[in-house]
Amino acid sequence: METVWFAIVSGMLAVYAVLDGFDFGAGIVHRFVARTDEERRTVFAAIGPIWDGNEVWLIAAGGVMFLAFPRVYSAAFSGFYLALMIVLWLLILRGVAIESRSQQANPLWREFWDTTFTIASALLAVVLGTSLGNVVRGVPLDATGWFAMPLFTNFRLGSRPGIFDWYTTLVGLFTFCVLGAHGAIYLAWKTSGAVQSRSRNWARKAWLVAVPLWALVTGATAQIQPVVFTNLLSRPWSLGFVVLMFAGFYGVFHFLKREQERDLAAFLSSSAFLLGVLGATMAGNYPFWLRSTLDPAHSLTAENAAANRHALQVGVPWWTIGIILVTAYFVLLFRSFRGKTDADAGDGH
Repeated sequence: METVWFAIVSGMLAVYAVLDGFDFGAGIVHRFVARTDEERRTVFAAIGPIWDGNEVWLIAAGGVMFLAFPRVYSAAFSGFYLALMIVLWLLILRGVAIESRSQQANPLWREFWDTTFTIASALLAVVLGTSLGNVVRGVPLDATGWFAMPLFTNFRLGSRPGIFDWYTTLVGLFTFCVLGAHGAIYLAWKTSGAVQSRSRNWARKAWLVAVPLWALVTGATAQIQPVVFTNLLSRPWSLGFVVLMFAGFYGVFHFLKREQERDLAAFLSSSAFLLGVLGATMAGNYPFWLRSTLDPAHSLTAENAAANRHALQVGVPWWTIGIILVTAYFVLLFRSFRGKTDADAGDGH
């Protein structure tokens, strides 16, 4: 039962990364793919109906984590308090920027909020990628199940690292490039004309930068936590995530070469790549939620940090009902706003 809930929480976080990831990516590239106010309003219209709904997946994943692994929730929310506050403020800034930029016609006002949107989106991608790097690397968890970390120290690995070191920063930069490319592909799918053409070009450029970063992150992970790859090889079922990752990687470059309405296929391939990377990472990391850099015995795993088994069993049917309703809502939402967007679509953007 603990394994089931580990997969549930990991899956919800992966879905959040894919859905809110293209929001972040659209924010990262929107000043480059949209040069006029009308074009920028087209970009905002492409994400306007769904950006806030995507963020619900993060809140829901946190709630499920509290239900299934309360010790992990407690340790992570206290240890990563500074990082979580940064994420919270950046999410607030993104929302304020989206809703405020068209409240006045003043060009300086709109430039300010467009810049705020870009910076907040870029920093969110980096911070969330860095958080994944911390999960893989480990944190200074002590025997009481508590840890505290500064934002950075000397950028070196050790028993008491900062949230940012050379490895986690590398993961953050890789996440920044991949989500930028993911968002650009989404904009190529949802827009037309000059914005669509520029989005395709920026997606190709971002992927070309992401590939060597992917190789560097993979090599660094193999050096820092070789057990991740050992676990993947010893669990044949987890290799499905590796296949999904490489299939998505191939699909992105294959479909970006074409320009005959294959943008949706490229976006689905990009989504598959993200799901594959995150799925393989969490499968290789299982059963660890938080590794201790002080003493492996202090680590929090799916087994020693899980809630009462009865609570986990009771929670499964309720989670199933909830996820069916949420999935149906998102299917209806995307169907309702299918097709290309324009500058006049959306409300308040």
